[in-house]
Amino acid sequence: MDGSDNSALSGRPFFFCGIGGSGMLPLAQIAHGFGHQVAGSDRSYDQGRTPEKFAWLAGNGFALFPQDGSGITSPDQILIASAAVEDSVPEVARAKELGCARMSRAELLSAFFNEAGYSIAVGGTSGKSTVTGMIAWILSEAHFDPTVMNGAVMKNFTSAENPFASARVGNPRIFISEVDESDGSIALYRPTIGVLLNVSLDHKSIEELRVLFGQFVRESGCAVINFDNEEARHLAPQAGQSISFALHESSADITAEPGSVEQSAFGISAAVIDNRTREVFPLILPMPGLHNLSNALAAIAAVSAAGVEIGAAAAALRGFAGLARRFDVIGTTASGITVIDDFGHNPEKCAATLRTLKAAPGRVIAFFQPHGYGPLRQMGDELAETFARELGPDDITIMCDPVYFGGTVDRSEGTERIIKLIVQAGGNAEHVPERSACGDRMAELAQPGDRIVIMGARDDTLTSFAKGLFEQLT
Repeated sequence: MDGSDNSALSGRPFFFCGIGGSGMLPLAQIAHGFGHQVAGSDRSYDQGRTPEKFAWLAGNGFALFPQDGSGITSPDQILIASAAVEDSVPEVARAKELGCARMSRAELLSAFFNEAGYSIAVGGTSGKSTVTGMIAWILSEAHFDPTVMNGAVMKNFTSAENPFASARVGNPRIFISEVDESDGSIALYRPTIGVLLNVSLDHKSIEELRVLFGQFVRESGCAVINFDNEEARHLAPQAGQSISFALHESSADITAEPGSVEQSAFGISAAVIDNRTREVFPLILPMPGLHNLSNALAAIAAVSAAGVEIGAAAAALRGFAGLARRFDVIGTTASGITVIDDFGHNPEKCAATLRTLKAAPGRVIAFFQPHGYGPLRQMGDELAETFARELGPDDITIMCDPVYFGGTVDRSEGTERIIKLIVQAGGNAEHVPERSACGDRMAELAQPGDRIVIMGARDDTLTSFAKGLFEQLT
């Protein structure tokens, strides 16, 4: 089905294959909020993983089915499934039998997004979820009532009624979303404002990324571009209209006064400069790290393109609560051991998290769960280099085997190679195959003043693992 034709979606029921996933759940919430009947299945639901999430879905109007095809009952239903979902999956087979239309997550999302009168897309290889959350919070505080699609739970929008607020259902005419380059689907979006945070190796080659992000910049009514990132800056001439931001590149439109930046273990502040008017505004951000200061400048630049005053945007960010699994402090024990839950899973994200930790005193115990055998092959060398470079001689990296949920993936090359590379580069690292045994090993190693960071992606149980480790330490 052509995802750009939203009229074909009017009143149609949707069935989400993998409804509990970080990309599917918020889209299901938006579809439901826009008045569509929504049903779904999920392997994790069948396995009894994250039961509280599925209980919430069942109690809030989402029909849940086992992943056996029984939820596909009408040719009117549109099956929403990742392109990676094989034809052997019962839902796919049943949908084919009945002649149901099939759309990818990105096709449905882009249909909603492109239908909106005013849209902001956030692209780049890292920082998307945080910047999307920041823009959403600023526009919400400015009473614009945006609809927001995010890949992470936005703490500002969580409540007892909705603890899984990776989406916010508001005015369908104002739509903010992070957009993904990893599967090429970024090409489907036609944003009023397109934010380009960075262009760096993740799932695709740098040549492929240049083409995808170049098109994204050209398709944006106004492109908001990070001038600190050389690859992104080189794409700026392709934009019709643009606003630039940067921490270090003084020629950018929105920057920070270099001598004004003050960092602490849990926050960062700076004076934000609008070089177009030479006005200066104070920014106090309740989350640490220079990368988050850069994220804040991106959000401020984006909303300024939408007509929000920079002073008002900076003031709103003082109340930004952050995202789940983005340097999310689980707690600190009485003896001073802090456990942090983090989404770091590619070299750039892991480096940003590790640098933030190393900006404060104390030893770091870094746990990393690779999010698949394929990604580990693609970026394993860069990951090993990151852990060896960013961590000191007293710090330690602990890695378990890659997460594996089934399928036909090649599992011949795993974590052992990465650990070997870290050690060869002078780092301190251990491979402990089972994740539960990693928890025991970290509890055994932990000393007062240590920071333990749990990193990885595409596995909802990592937060439970981090919380369990914290309980083990207390």
